[in-house]
Amino acid sequence: MKRLKALVNQLKNAAHFEGNTENLIREFIFYSPKMPLRLVQEQLLAASKQFQLSVPDTYFTGGELKINCFSWGSGKTKVLLTHGWASKAADFDEFISELIKIEDTEIIAFDAPGNGSSISEFSNLMLYAESVKSISQNYAKPDFIIGHSLGGMANAIAIQELGILPKYLISIAPLIRLKENFEQSMDAVEVSKAAQDNFFRNFAHEFPVNAEYFNLVDLYTLNGKVKHFLAYDPEDHIAPLAYLEEFLIKNDSINANSYNGIGHYKILKSPEVIQDIIKLIRAEI
Repeated sequence: MKRLKALVNQLKNAAHFEGNTENLIREFIFYSPKMPLRLVQEQLLAASKQFQLSVPDTYFTGGELKINCFSWGSGKTKVLLTHGWASKAADFDEFISELIKIEDTEIIAFDAPGNGSSISEFSNLMLYAESVKSISQNYAKPDFIIGHSLGGMANAIAIQELGILPKYLISIAPLIRLKENFEQSMDAVEVSKAAQDNFFRNFAHEFPVNAEYFNLVDLYTLNGKVKHFLAYDPEDHIAPLAYLEEFLIKNDSINANSYNGIGHYKILKSPEVIQDIIKLIRAEI
């Protein structure tokens, strides 16, 4: 968090004079801040089976990165958990505590590159998606795949690229439009419109697609092909309702449920959300 705070202060100070903030903005967008583990999370990870898998880093280093993975149980039903930005596998602790009560089930989670315990200077959506693909190809094909925030977007991209269909895709407060999320983050630290436009021009050269490309309204092709449950808070400012409604109108087979007044992060801890998803999984086994 110290690095993020320093970046925020530098960007806010830079907003008061004209200067080259290109590198600062890039670092701010692609650096994922890390929060320490709580005791209950440390204990949960200590009780897991731990292993590493390789993930291709096409855009930052051009090499291979290692992700730290965790699993609980050894049953035939596989449940994969994909965390959100600035998060980690252990942030699913309440979910995992309930999932391990389901008989004959293995729960699998991972720290995406640059998040939690997995080392990388920077991270991005595609590294999340590549992590999901690596687990599915090299460890176990998931029967249920659950994602929060950016993890929800990454799950959809990954299974479409792999051509696999889980029994259920479960999205919790998923991001729909990545460019708008970047804009929201830059607005919060007073990055000028001109500097933002420059960032997006550079983004298109680096990746090499426009940031607008990462929009689930256009990218999602699973409507009617997979059972999909989506949990959201209509007052969520990080995953705005307007974008979600556009997505749901186009994809009317998705079973979406509203949980009011929870918020983008606390929705992952909500007993109501957790129990609804546990019931859904039990009904499908």
